[in-house]
Order: sequence, then structure tokens, then C-alpha cells
Amino acid sequence: MSIDKKNKVTILIVDDEENILNFLEEALKEDYLIIKGKNGKEAIKKVQEFYPDVVLMDYKMPGMDGMEAFLKIKEIDKDIPVILMTAYGTSQIAIQAMKEGAYDYVTKPLDIEEIKVTISKAIELKKLSEKIKTKNNLHEREFVIEGLIGKSQNMQDVYKLIGKASSSDVTVLILGESGTGKELVAKSIYMNSERRDKPYVTVNCAAIPEGLLESELFGHEKGAFTDAKERHIGKFEQAKDGTIFLDEIGDMSLQLQAKILRVLQEKCFERVGGTESIFTNARVIAATNKDLQKLVNEKKFREDLYYRLNVFSITVPPLRDRKEDIPDLVEYFIFKYSHKYQKMITGISPDAMEILNNYSWPGNVRELENAIAHAVVVSHGQIILKEHLPQNITGNKIKIEESKDISGEEEGVVPLNDLIAKVEKDMIVKALKSTNGNKSKAARLLGISRKSLFNKIRDYNINIENIETIKED
Repeated sequence: MSIDKKNKVTILIVDDEENILNFLEEALKEDYLIIKGKNGKEAIKKVQEFYPDVVLMDYKMPGMDGMEAFLKIKEIDKDIPVILMTAYGTSQIAIQAMKEGAYDYVTKPLDIEEIKVTISKAIELKKLSEKIKTKNNLHEREFVIEGLIGKSQNMQDVYKLIGKASSSDVTVLILGESGTGKELVAKSIYMNSERRDKPYVTVNCAAIPEGLLESELFGHEKGAFTDAKERHIGKFEQAKDGTIFLDEIGDMSLQLQAKILRVLQEKCFERVGGTESIFTNARVIAATNKDLQKLVNEKKFREDLYYRLNVFSITVPPLRDRKEDIPDLVEYFIFKYSHKYQKMITGISPDAMEILNNYSWPGNVRELENAIAHAVVVSHGQIILKEHLPQNITGNKIKIEESKDISGEEEGVVPLNDLIAKVEKDMIVKALKSTNGNKSKAARLLGISRKSLFNKIRDYNINIENIETIKED
């Protein structure tokens, strides 16, 4: 049997109930070429024979069920969108189907208009998959530092400055808005310097409480304060002959600024509670999102320290000033998070890319990375579509249907980012409780960096003074 597919899209309908097969064929035959199958084995056979454009298949069938058949169809051709039909609209079936890569699922009794819309979107996705070529050589690229990407003139200028800074031991000040990648520039300077085989130590000056930052930087002696039960080696001492990166130095107090100035001038310091001078040969790289010159004028930052730090400066441009880099960044983040979440995302639709290109990106590259990570998670095909992007970027709201036994509500309309934020905050609170407020352990439990945890605790205004009083939203 041969089928002429020149003019019509081919739909394979699989169901063990004859009346449903006939109903769907009658409803769809005007727009599509229909092939029918009565069970999972027939579905596999017809896919091998006809390679349909879309498969519409019942979830529960005798013998080989729809899920098993779907997994085998994926082995034959992973690009065929499969829509599962089920009379059991449970979250378990939905989660399993979407996790395994089904395009979508519809519930019985069937709504033919809903099915037509779903099929139409599946066909659009398949066409996009065929147009967008997977860039298989992406994994072969060597990035000096992960995520430091961009071919724009602005970034070329940054790369040149990184090269110059790497060839000497000069103190470097990296300037730029939050999320631009200042820490990546610092790491790249270190990785390309003669000190690359020595320690690289980072300190986020904004993430550590003022009372602890001095001890974190310079260490303390046993008995220096109430909880100092033993000697603690600080970051400058750990860095030895390597490099220390002081992130968000603009948030440091004037008192600590004076001690940093002394280290830069004299290459020595004392531990808190100690009298012994400790010498260091660590190279200092600092970064801030603050206007240090303005802080100097306001007497909030030491002028002498500013000039000591600003021997060699690199300003990392905001994403809005290098939008031509967005496609390369998107490609990289799709690759990164597809591997992380074990998805088969190969590209992004033109209209979704247009949205990304037109957005102002106040959160810079970090916001773009989070947007792509979000899109990869919610996408159930090979292409990121505009509806997969976060609501704050598209301006749309997503309808969230919830079962009564989970939410107490039949349905609601909420911004997806609000829902994600609530879940994220609750998980952070649970992690902090389970570790008795130990932020390092909580960060490992959550699979994020300590710096990210500090930032999220601040962003969500989580009070950790008394861990037992923390409440989940």
C-alpha cells in the first residue's frame, strides 16, 4: 500500500475502539490523510511503513499500551509528534507522558476542536524541526570559560582586555550591571594567567554578613570571639600565590575597605584576634555593579582604595548593548540545559527568538539563561516555542489546571513565574529547616551554589535568624 503525501499531512490514529477510530477519521479526513491502527503493535508497524506526520494514539489498549508503543515509535523516529488520548486525566499519566517526550495528551470524552488545535500545533512544531538544523558540532566547541560567549564588537573589546590583564599581575576592577557575567571575566583572566595552576578563591562580599566577612577574608584565631572554637584560615591565606576574586566589593564597609587597602599596599594582614603578620602574594581581582566613583563622592567608598583597585578596569556591557550575541547565547544555553534535564531540544522558533531579541533584558545574561532553562523544562518537543518562554518576557499568562485534591481549586490563571517563585521559595525554606540553617549544606541539597542561595534568600526576603520560625507560603 502506498500513500500520496504530497498534498496532505498524514495522521496515524490508533485506538482499540472502532467507534472512536471512525469518529476521528470522519472529523479529520477533510484536512488530513488518515491511517488507522487498532493496537500498539499495529501502530509501530504503520509508523515503519508510512512515517506519518503526527500520531494520535490511545493511552490504554490491550496488549501493548500507548505508552509502550510511543517509546518504540521514538526509537524509530524521534521527530514524529505523538499525542496520547486517555480517559484517565491524572497528573501521573500527564507527567509520565510529557517526561518521556510526548507532544501532548488529550482526555476523553474527546473534544474534536481541542484535538484539531493540538494537531495543528504539532504539525507546526514538526515543520520547524525540519527547518532548523541541529548544530551537532556545538559540543565540540571549547569555551575558555563556560558561558563567556559573544561575537559582538563590545565583547571582542572585553576579550582583548582579558588578554592584556592575563599577561600581567596587575590588580583588575571589573564593572558592570548584575547578571552581565563579571565573575566569568574574572575566571577567564585567572585561567589565562601564569597563576592558573595556583588556587582561585572567590568571596561574595554582599552575600556574607558584615560581622562575618572580616573573618571570612582574613581568618581568626581561637577565642577571637564567642563562637571561635578553633583557628580559621581566611580566603587571603587560602589564595596563597594564586588569585582572589572579591565580588560585589562596592557593598563592603569602610572599615573593611581600609584592611583591603593595606593588603594591596603592604601584602600583609593579621587574623581576627591575632597579632602575627601574615604575608600574601595573592593577585586581587574585584568586581562591582555599583558606581564606585559616585560612592567615592558620597564618602561611601574610600578614594584611595578605588584608585588602588582601578589600575586596570574592564566594563562588561549589558545584554541590551550586544543583542547580536543573543542567538549564540540561546544556542549555548539550550545545549547546556537540554543535557542537564535530558531533553532533546534542538532549536528555537523564529517568533520566540524575535521575542528574545526585542526584550530589554534588565537582568542581562543571567536572566536570559534562566529564561532558556525555564523554556527547556516546560517544552515537550524539539523546538522552544514562544509559549514556553517565561510570562514576564512574553507578557502572557498561562492557564494552570489543577486537580481539586491537590490545590482545592478547579482552575486558576496565574503568572507562571509567580508559581515557580513560590515553589522555589518553599524548597529553600525546607532545605534550610532540614539542615538547621546550614546554608552550605542547604545549597548542596538544592543543587545550587552558596552564592545563588544567598541571593535567593535575599530576593525572597527569607528570615533565617530563627530557623524554627520559618514558614512556608
